[in-house]
Amino acid sequence: MRRRGIWLGLSAVLAMLVAVGVAFTQQSSPADGEPEGGPIELASTEGDFSLRQLEEDQLAVVFFGYTWCPDVCPMGLAVVRQAMERLDPAQRRRVVPLMISLDPERDTLARLEEYLAFFGEAFIGATASPEELAPLAERYGVVWRRVETPDSAMAYTIDHSASLFLVDRDGEIRRRVLHSPTSGPLQAALEQALAEG
Repeated sequence: MRRRGIWLGLSAVLAMLVAVGVAFTQQSSPADGEPEGGPIELASTEGDFSLRQLEEDQLAVVFFGYTWCPDVCPMGLAVVRQAMERLDPAQRRRVVPLMISLDPERDTLARLEEYLAFFGEAFIGATASPEELAPLAERYGVVWRRVETPDSAMAYTIDHSASLFLVDRDGEIRRRVLHSPTSGPLQAALEQALAEG
């Protein structure tokens, strides 16, 4: 009986933490002090990529990360995949998932293509030189830095923020979704943004 009470208590705490987490990860529309967004034109796994290639009714789900990321990136990409799977086919056609690598030294286009294949055929990988990535990341409010790890086989990691951006063909950020382990906040943001046209 006591064990059951402990489990009920833990379940209540977990439910509260999830609710708080959802509140902190809800999508937000850009406002003063928010990232400005703007054009994205990069070499990609699909050739030269530009937001201008999107159709009028399409949105890109833009994620900044890297393929050697141990946890945040695979979780974020899995969330994108799950959210897309829950959209109806007409909505899904209007969503273009784009991962921009912050690790051009290791993330070749071939590496990105192989890695993103685990998440679905629709995923596009892109990258550029650090000099090109810096202003792009700044416009999207992405904070990142290389951290040397000499005792690790990886040699270094990339610390980075992990928001998802819903961006139209004009580079306007329609929604920003903070990192979440579940697809609910992203799915809600996508449905709202797609409904707005």
